[in-house]
Amino acid sequence: MDTILLITILVVIFALVFDFINGFHDTANAIATSVSTRALKPRTAVYMAAVMNFVGAITFVGVAKALTKDIVDPFSLNAYDGDITGSVVILAALLSAITWNLLTWYFGIPSSSSHTLIGSVAGAAIAAAGFDILNYAGFIKILQALIFSPLLAFAAGFLMMTLLKVIFKDMNLYRTNKGFRTMQIGTAALQSFTHGTNDAQKAMGIITLALIAGGLHQGDDIPFWVRFAAATAMGLGTSVGGYKIIKTVGGKIMKIRPVNGVAADLASASIIFGATLIHLPVSTTHVISSSIMGVGTAHRVKGVKWGMARKIVTTWVITMPISAVMAALIYYILSLFF
Repeated sequence: MDTILLITILVVIFALVFDFINGFHDTANAIATSVSTRALKPRTAVYMAAVMNFVGAITFVGVAKALTKDIVDPFSLNAYDGDITGSVVILAALLSAITWNLLTWYFGIPSSSSHTLIGSVAGAAIAAAGFDILNYAGFIKILQALIFSPLLAFAAGFLMMTLLKVIFKDMNLYRTNKGFRTMQIGTAALQSFTHGTNDAQKAMGIITLALIAGGLHQGDDIPFWVRFAAATAMGLGTSVGGYKIIKTVGGKIMKIRPVNGVAADLASASIIFGATLIHLPVSTTHVISSSIMGVGTAHRVKGVKWGMARKIVTTWVITMPISAVMAALIYYILSLFF
């Protein structure tokens, strides 16, 4: 089999594995609050999230197109005259991102699949061709989205919780909680849909990047089979569930009541879907965790477990550089064999 074709097939396989892992790694993002308040049983919540993730993933492609061209120029990685450098770069990036996702899932840490994938692509590309390979305008735009979206989510969570406290201040607590628990079914479904519109597209973009680098595709349009395969992998991964991370997001940041869950879901879903509409990849993990912190701060500052919040923030900060270094090392190892 032709080497370029072999590596491209491996990239497609590992991209779908990454999407599958992303599904169960980030399942907690969409359903943790509804599970922690017992609005939904864990298994029901996971299956609902799987369906809504699939629907969201198959519906939009803007983020996938951005990832195809905004980190590195795919045509500068094209396989002219049998050059396989670009394909090896993408394979190294995927192996790095999968490794980091599995490590953080094992320890129950809600790290960012977006950060690790983007950091890995950049690190492997730099290892192959130096810093000039980066598309700095697009890369900086993505970094800005990743940095500012959690801050916006924190503010949105704070404002949403404050608004709900004002609106329902005279309501009977038991009846209000019961109503919000029912409402959480809808907000969890919305959260899962928006998660699919943004997160699943990252694998679509990487597969398309690999097809271009392998000389097997022209332009930045996303083939339908790529969309369907990535959406299916995300949905199947979500159906497996990520219960370790559900425990962290759903209870170790703050004690979540139904009204808190609704506020956090609405705040984070609005930020994620807004980013999808302007074709920017964001970390759903960061956005949702930050919205929960914002909700907790509005409810009672001391109610937020800031020690756990610091651990999550630390993981946010180190994920991209560690992933970049890992991807560079994996690239050097793969280049010995290809």
